[in-house]
Amino acid sequence: MTPALPQRRLGPLSVSALGLGCMGMSEFYGRTDEQRSIAAIHHALDLGVTFLDTADVYGPFTNEELLGRAIRDRRDRVVLATKFGNMRSPEGAWQGINGRPEYVRQSCDASLKRLGVDTIDLYYQHRVDAKTPIEDTVGAMADLVRAGKVRYIGLSEAAPATLRRAHAVHPIAALQTEYSLWTRDPEGELLETCRALNVGFVAYSPLGRGFLSGQIRSIDDLAADDWRRSNPRFQGENFQRNLRLVGAVEGLARRKGCTAAQLALAWLLSRGEDIVPIPGSTKIERIEENVRALEISLGPDDLQALELLGPAVAGDRYTEGGMKAVNR
Repeated sequence: MTPALPQRRLGPLSVSALGLGCMGMSEFYGRTDEQRSIAAIHHALDLGVTFLDTADVYGPFTNEELLGRAIRDRRDRVVLATKFGNMRSPEGAWQGINGRPEYVRQSCDASLKRLGVDTIDLYYQHRVDAKTPIEDTVGAMADLVRAGKVRYIGLSEAAPATLRRAHAVHPIAALQTEYSLWTRDPEGELLETCRALNVGFVAYSPLGRGFLSGQIRSIDDLAADDWRRSNPRFQGENFQRNLRLVGAVEGLARRKGCTAAQLALAWLLSRGEDIVPIPGSTKIERIEENVRALEISLGPDDLQALELLGPAVAGDRYTEGGMKAVNR
């Protein structure tokens, strides 16, 4: 019998308090292994993780197919989230952001086919299309709900004003945005807006793209084709300064009797019952480690010590072009 993990709400949707991000199973972080990835998904489900996150752009397109194969005989145990809006060619070339209604419908049908399911539980707009009114995009997403193709809808990297406009068209169940000890951007107006509207918050990259795990000590620890090599926080002096941040987290974790990754996740979980982190891994031992973060309780002294770390982060979370597509 599958154990029950604590549950959290994303608006009306109930999910495990910790999800599994599946992006790295298909690309971005070096060599991939489909069988190992499927085994990791199955193990996460066996541990009680119910919330799986993917997007059509991952692979591109192949990550949804991988998830479809992984959950084919266990669909009833999964809350499945995917995304549309970032366009790529079959060869992987980036082609911009698209939120036009006809593209929304086309993308949903393609994702349903790749996933091998009749309904997507949570369907996000991956990035806001500045050329298409959010009302038009969300209106098309609402049509998908009425058609039974999607249960709930969400946004990713949307600004507070955009979220309010979207929610006025159709209830938004969740906003997905990067949030961790080294990305504190959502604090303030964005989280306040989510809470005012009863919109759940899904935190992607909750371990700072692996940096907060303490497993990355040198840029040479990353594969030659690892996307993180181009990330500002992994480059030059930024890398060295951020290593000092990780060292501080590791020191606090040792005193707490846990790993740096567990401490980082426990901190994020403590930020509110409406926050659901989705760390990604293809390693069973890492997934087990992450799930055990749910058992860690942080007291006032722990939280105060961690609160002092945020300003130490060096570098933007994306390149200049990537930063233009977030929080808009």
